[in-house]
Amino acid sequence: MSKRKLSRQQQFRIDKVQQERLARAQKKDQKIEQAFATDQLGEPRQGLVIAHFGATLDIEGENGEITRCSVRSNLPVLVTGDKVIWHADEKGEGQGVIVALQERQSILTRPDYRGKLRPVAANVDRIIIVACPSPRTPVNLIDRYLVATAHDDIQPVILLNKHDLIDQAPEMLEELKQYEDLGCITLIASIHNEEELAAIKTLVAEGNSVFVGQSGVGKSSIISALLPGEDIRVGEISEATGKGRHTTTTAKIYHIPSGGQLIDSPGIREFGLWHITEEDLDKGFPDVTEHAHYCKFNNCTHTHEPKCAVKIAVENGELLERRLNSYLAIRDSIDEVTMRS
Repeated sequence: MSKRKLSRQQQFRIDKVQQERLARAQKKDQKIEQAFATDQLGEPRQGLVIAHFGATLDIEGENGEITRCSVRSNLPVLVTGDKVIWHADEKGEGQGVIVALQERQSILTRPDYRGKLRPVAANVDRIIIVACPSPRTPVNLIDRYLVATAHDDIQPVILLNKHDLIDQAPEMLEELKQYEDLGCITLIASIHNEEELAAIKTLVAEGNSVFVGQSGVGKSSIISALLPGEDIRVGEISEATGKGRHTTTTAKIYHIPSGGQLIDSPGIREFGLWHITEEDLDKGFPDVTEHAHYCKFNNCTHTHEPKCAVKIAVENGELLERRLNSYLAIRDSIDEVTMRS
């Protein structure tokens, strides 16, 4: 589909907005340079971005104190979990300025509603995919999460929550076993059982963790159990739809009393994969690509070609048919987006 041509007036408005933004950024940087020149800013310090509030961010210093900081305009978009260099405003009221971004070990990204990739959290060590029997988490959604974590090279963990409701979807136990056989880390746990809650605490005891999953699976309840001193709202299940209501509004990092850090990010009903490449898809489906190497044709689509090693593997019970169907569905969705762009 060809892009709609902007009118002269529309282009003028866009240029004007960009010029105004550039002028504001230049004015802000001039104030920062003036502050440096007058020794208003203190010595450089290391800090951690723990919350994002539009133009300003909350930075946790090495002493544990929180400072609201502005950002120099030459820096990329900063997100929760970023490690930065900042200066305190010695003559201000607890304010500061972020002047540099330290190297990121990982970056969690998601496409926005326009399909443009944007960072969500940095230096994430694991993404915990929370699933539950009610509302039933479909396996193809879990597969989509696995592909997305493969894109960002972040360790995925599948956590089956609310297993006291497993009689509503008993097949989920077998599905979890199938993911274990694929090499995924899995955990069956509930916050209502002390031993199982301890297992969750052990899982997140080191590094930064992010909980993801469809609404209503219990992410906020788990976070509340891990952070008993924090005011984390727990979403309710809508009686009309059976789906959970989103409760988290902004990404924030918390220190877990039992160890580790948790980045609480907004809930997701559907995980967009507009940014995924075929390489990412292959990384998310190693069981499919393992057999694809032996197909007769290099460009085999695994749908109708003769001597397709992937379809033969399904027939022989070496590959789950549902995994192949999920792979094909995600690949088709990627192709559709590519054709429209």
